[in-house]
Amino acid sequence: MWRKASAAALLALAVGYFYYGSPDLPEQILQHISLPNFQSTSPSQNSVEQVISAAWETLITLPTRQWSKVAVGVNACVDVVVSGVGLLQALAVDPGTGMDHEVLHSKEDLKEAFIHFMERGAAAERFFSDSEAFQRIARAAAEYPGAKLYVGGNAALIGQKLATYPDLMVLLCGPVGPKLHEMLDEQIVVPPESLQQTDEYHLILEYKAGEQWGSTQAPQANRFIFSHDVSNGEMSSLETFVASLDEFEPDLVVLSGLHMMEGQGRELWEERLKEAVLAISDIRKDIPIHLELASMTDKDYMNSIMQEVMPIVSSIGLNEQELLFLSQAGQGPHADMATWKGIPDVGQVSDILLWILEQHGRSEPSSEADLTRIHFHTLAYHILATVDGYWGNQAAAVMAGARVASSQACGLQSVDVSKVELKAPLQFHSSHTEPREKLSLNPAEPVTVWRRGNVTFHMTTVLVCKQPLRTVGLGDAISAEGLVYSELKTQQPF
Repeated sequence: MWRKASAAALLALAVGYFYYGSPDLPEQILQHISLPNFQSTSPSQNSVEQVISAAWETLITLPTRQWSKVAVGVNACVDVVVSGVGLLQALAVDPGTGMDHEVLHSKEDLKEAFIHFMERGAAAERFFSDSEAFQRIARAAAEYPGAKLYVGGNAALIGQKLATYPDLMVLLCGPVGPKLHEMLDEQIVVPPESLQQTDEYHLILEYKAGEQWGSTQAPQANRFIFSHDVSNGEMSSLETFVASLDEFEPDLVVLSGLHMMEGQGRELWEERLKEAVLAISDIRKDIPIHLELASMTDKDYMNSIMQEVMPIVSSIGLNEQELLFLSQAGQGPHADMATWKGIPDVGQVSDILLWILEQHGRSEPSSEADLTRIHFHTLAYHILATVDGYWGNQAAAVMAGARVASSQACGLQSVDVSKVELKAPLQFHSSHTEPREKLSLNPAEPVTVWRRGNVTFHMTTVLVCKQPLRTVGLGDAISAEGLVYSELKTQQPF
């Protein structure tokens, strides 16, 4: 023992001597010298990301009772991602000045709207009114060199994620054309009534930061989306979807696409929403329904969904923008905030989730509403809020959603801790107002649980991908994964 100590001391003296004469030398020496490891090798040396990822692998387990058949509807399309400038040049359109158009009627309108948003570096989505002109542009986009075709639409994306579980039978209802049918997982069942002769294409025109076209230069990378999507816009597959449930006999229904009707105008969406509510009400009461929300801008339309649709579904999935807009539309907690500042405050999110379940859910035994579960996701963390007595395995469900967000954003099948980072706060409060509880997240057991009245909250952090490859459909994958790991309880609540 004393010989090792003496050797270490002599080596230290030698390195010190050389350092005094040449400060750059020790690094060169140490590259060729193997020193004993005097550092602690305790688990604390692992990064917090490693600890969380390892905990997920241990703690995420499937529930005892799993879904065997899931029916998903009703928005589906083919996303064509292409260079915006390249496509417009291929269409023989010359650059010019930008101008916004609420609805696009021609190639010229498309060019002007694209330039208008490109020079601002802003994202936008518009409807193209001329069916024949749109089909010509869509064909040119699909054939453009480097164009990428993806499964699109929330329902189709959720179906794709569910189909990765071999024991799960998935029914997809929506406007499915030949190209989309070819791209779908072979495990997905599409009823004949959902098949149509042409695909619904959504064209996504991308541009890079600094990209130039004529006198226009993009300040940052973004994209301009447009479509002539009447089927999804009118939710024309909804009645077919509900009618197909009798034969398919699912034990879970997932519904999405309500946001697509917003662009149809108030008169049309008011009438169509009433029909949608009647159709949803026809689904057997013992089958839970999950509603996946998406971005909306019309407060009246969002309020109508909140008042008429949310009370007749069992579960909803949404992100931070949709959550705040929902509160603004219904004059809920923190509705005076214009937008979130940075990472959404856990206490404020908790306040809005509780308000939704108290106002539009079954947080009290006397309530006639069906809503008992909300799956909230934002970049840094996720929360599952459930009314007590209805749902099981929610700790595993919220972690499963976070895990898939961490892996899929990086384009991987599993989490690579070198490519992700922790951004969530490890200390936070259960509410933004008093009385409130001070809470913390333990990386070794990365789920924090708290209760408010008859509602239980499960919160976990996300390991955020440092260089995301593709974030389209990430919310759909999170909700799908959370549902796979959730269990509906059979016993009486409360």
